[in-house]
Amino acid sequence: MSEKTPPENMFFDLVRSDEVDDAHKLEVAGFPEDEAASLTAFRVRQAHAPDLFLGAFIPGAIADAKRKLIAYVNATLSPSPVLTHSSMSTHVASGTSVCIHAVCVDRALLRQGIATALLKEYCRRLDAANTADAVRYERALLIVHEELTPLYERLGFELVGRSEVIHGSRPWYEMRWIVPSAASAAPAVATGDHSQQIPAGLWEALTKSSSRTRPSGKVLSADFTIEQTVEYEERSEEKETGEARNKYDLLCPRPGCGSVILKKRVGKYVQRENVQMEPPDHTNPLLKPLDAPPTLGHWWLVTPNAMAFENIGFSKPVTSDEKPKKLLACAECDLGPVGWCLQGSSEFWVACERVRYRE
Repeated sequence: MSEKTPPENMFFDLVRSDEVDDAHKLEVAGFPEDEAASLTAFRVRQAHAPDLFLGAFIPGAIADAKRKLIAYVNATLSPSPVLTHSSMSTHVASGTSVCIHAVCVDRALLRQGIATALLKEYCRRLDAANTADAVRYERALLIVHEELTPLYERLGFELVGRSEVIHGSRPWYEMRWIVPSAASAAPAVATGDHSQQIPAGLWEALTKSSSRTRPSGKVLSADFTIEQTVEYEERSEEKETGEARNKYDLLCPRPGCGSVILKKRVGKYVQRENVQMEPPDHTNPLLKPLDAPPTLGHWWLVTPNAMAFENIGFSKPVTSDEKPKKLLACAECDLGPVGWCLQGSSEFWVACERVRYRE
């Protein structure tokens, strides 16, 4: 089967004010009634963020005819590192998060690779807009339905987790793309004869501060031990002993963030060899240092997929002597790493010492 390709004469350009109606017609035809944005919203987006309203066009059927819009991406800006109702409804010109509202293709031209080509061009332009002296865009954020997450992962977006945004009747999942030119060089982690390369910008993103204030839970201490965080399931005919599960909700370790990473009784307690997750000379005071491998440590094992988490963020793959790893961080304030997983694995490991516990 031949690879699906966009029209040969397709080109990209910003959507002009006189083409907003054409874009909205694609929106109405492409989305359910309870998900489609209003024409007013489209006009506001184009007026306030014209550089973020990109279209795919083909020439008019006859000479001098108006070019035809066949797909578009539109967005606004926000200072928030995650998508919320506020960040998606209010444009903040000084924001560095590109909140993508819609990616839509003419229904008559679906499955021709148009959306993929358009998004690649969109991300290329975001990257090119940054300079050594000024970063305009740090990340692109969007929400999609669960079945579309693999498409965006192929384009370099990372699954953050289920979104709190409610728009229409179906749940949404947030995805994030870090703009390469917004990231700075990061150090390598020495691991024996190998070098674990931390992707550019990842360390800064994982350790940056947050202004959010929320109640926080307990951290492990002499008065609050790992044994107090464990709850054993009942024995069954198949199991001689019940598995140990997390007795409490696991929260972001940052005081004041309080984002729920995992609900109680979802993670399985496992004592296993520790894993080096960050450079030894770049420890974060908000995260308890872990003993170097092969020392055994305390971990929460989460399966069978990332949907088991309430809120979690993933880094780009980190090269190591095994399969590439992804580091886990709070999806709201980006503090981490709090855990890791092998790329493509169905097992996710959260360090017991790097989360808080809400009773």
